[in-house]
Amino acid sequence: MFNKLGRFVVGNPWKVIAAWVVAAVAVLAFAPTLADVTSKDQTSLLPDKYESVQAQKLATDAFGQTNDATASIVVKRGGGGELTAADQAKVADLATKLTAAKIDRVVAVVTGPQAVSPNKQVQIVSIGLKGLAEDQAVLDAVQKIRDTTSTALTGADLEYGVTGDAALMLDNKDAFDNAFVVVGIATLVLIVGLLLVIYRSPVAAFLPILTVGLVASIAPGLIALVAKWSGLQVTQDLQTILTVVLYGVGTDYILFLLFRFRERLRAGEEPKAALANATGRVAEVIVSAAGAIVVAFSALLLAVFGGFKSLGPGLAIAVGVMAFASITLVPAVVSLLGPKVFWPSKSWQTTPKGATFKRLGRFTARRPALVAVASGAVMVALALGTLGMKVDYDAFSQLPKGTESARAMKDLQSGFPAGALSPTTVYVRSTDGTALDPAELTQYAGKLAKVEGVGAILPADAKGNVAVLNPDKTVAQINVVLNGAPYATASLDLVHGKLKDVAHNESPAGTTALVGGVTSSYTDIRAANTRDLSVIFPVAGGLIAIILALLLRSLIAPVVLMLAVVLSFFSSIGATVFVFQGAAGHAGVTFSLPIMLYLFVVAIGTDYNILMIARLREEAERGTDPREAADLAIEHGGPSVASAGLILAGTFSSLMLAGMALLTEMGFSVAAGIVVSAFVMSIFLVPSVTALLGKWAWWPRKLKIAKPAASERELEPVG
Repeated sequence: MFNKLGRFVVGNPWKVIAAWVVAAVAVLAFAPTLADVTSKDQTSLLPDKYESVQAQKLATDAFGQTNDATASIVVKRGGGGELTAADQAKVADLATKLTAAKIDRVVAVVTGPQAVSPNKQVQIVSIGLKGLAEDQAVLDAVQKIRDTTSTALTGADLEYGVTGDAALMLDNKDAFDNAFVVVGIATLVLIVGLLLVIYRSPVAAFLPILTVGLVASIAPGLIALVAKWSGLQVTQDLQTILTVVLYGVGTDYILFLLFRFRERLRAGEEPKAALANATGRVAEVIVSAAGAIVVAFSALLLAVFGGFKSLGPGLAIAVGVMAFASITLVPAVVSLLGPKVFWPSKSWQTTPKGATFKRLGRFTARRPALVAVASGAVMVALALGTLGMKVDYDAFSQLPKGTESARAMKDLQSGFPAGALSPTTVYVRSTDGTALDPAELTQYAGKLAKVEGVGAILPADAKGNVAVLNPDKTVAQINVVLNGAPYATASLDLVHGKLKDVAHNESPAGTTALVGGVTSSYTDIRAANTRDLSVIFPVAGGLIAIILALLLRSLIAPVVLMLAVVLSFFSSIGATVFVFQGAAGHAGVTFSLPIMLYLFVVAIGTDYNILMIARLREEAERGTDPREAADLAIEHGGPSVASAGLILAGTFSSLMLAGMALLTEMGFSVAAGIVVSAFVMSIFLVPSVTALLGKWAWWPRKLKIAKPAASERELEPVG
């Protein structure tokens, strides 16, 4: 089948190219954009079964509360110290000016003596906004609030910062927009630069840019179509990750083809025949490799957290389109160019002597046991870092250093508990429809206040009542301020543990309690994340193993490969822990990192395993001795694996330039995982273990393995 495809594409290049151009124009003209289906609110991505979602629904039904955004201006003296009466008057004047400005979506501006911290270090101006924090109109309102505040406080010895959920969203949006530009430019420069070094040809260097660029124009529209049709939400980091994945994976597949094409040319085949044969051979590898990625990403559909559920299918669609382009569009373009794809270099005409990978292959064939132990030991040493892994859910820590919302939050903590802007809300509901007793609610709130880690219970009104009651007095809301930051691990543990225990078990007779708010939402996100990891990991691994078994028609080899891939995953996690928790002093790794890393390293890293094991199988089917097969696989497959791994690791490392903890950690960890997968696992561990297993690697298939000729170079004796 793949050989027929290769001959058709090479024989009809213009038809194939025209079909792709027509498809691109159609998608660009009629499909929606990713922005039309993007959701930026992670808490909205939880299913209804979680308590924080149920609490929000109760708040909406009882009080008419929605997820309307808020903003808070945190004001302090420029040189520190207590705010004077004149300072407080200036802040009150700021609130008046903001009200008079009639900024669209601003519904309330409140401050006063009660908004001054007990130590008089800071004062808060609280602003109510109409609409969700992710709405563009709300984000525009936050920017206007910042502009108006800057003008109003000009000349005063006061510093300010606008924070809150809407301000955090605005800073996140700006950070992701900047990251998209930086990562895109860095990725293009890196790919072109590395390909120029590898092939010494501008034609080969720009081939991925043109072909992947065409795919990149189609994939987002197709993803948006699927999202709109299925109702899946798309997270805001998809566009940035999508760019890296398409160029990284696409360049890998193009390298696989060009290396095999060059090998066939060096063997003396005519250009058309060489390309058709190369396409037929490589297409099976690309389809299998892409299949592993697609099923691994698609396994995210089993996630309960919507952020994972939407990201996986989007990337799966993109990789599927890229794989199809790699076995149709790319060979069609190369068919028109022929050997000129390597112009002006002449290296495609002769096989270099004394090549590095030839020496590595020879050494591995002679000492497979030593190579297997050494490469495995490197991976195990890195994997030990996993034992110290901690997970961080702090959204503020993910922003670039110095953003206004993060700086204002830090200033706030000099006068108020860290949770003051995002209190945890406890809702008490009557189970029999009778009115709630204010005295019982006050007693109940006192029990909540005594929980270790709770800073205060916010008064509901000037009379000192602690609960807000709905009109028929069957539902009450109590605002609990935590000492810790809303997203801190300690706060999540508190809400999930002692606070929920007291809230549920000590509620007045005839009532039930629900705990809501930002911290409760992230507690549920953490629970969903833990559940998703336990389900998706084995499912994705099992599906990839099935693909490998079908490709190799073997049971032993897939098991060996999957064990190696799992070890590479833990090696990547361990390296990340050593660098970020150890050297950089981070509180933990970003919560979404483990599942992202598993999918990228396991799925994409499997590309290199598939390329190497396919070459080993090819040699075994010819009857080559297992050690000689390892030698030849490294000699011929090693350069493409190394080049592809270097480029893919480089493209992911460009995420480290984004300035956000999430993308920085992801860029480093995936790049480290790819380096381990390509340069340790695929080039050394897999060939050496396969050489040691011999014919048993392909069990239950029975392959006829020829005895080494007397003239063969001496190999390490068995045993």
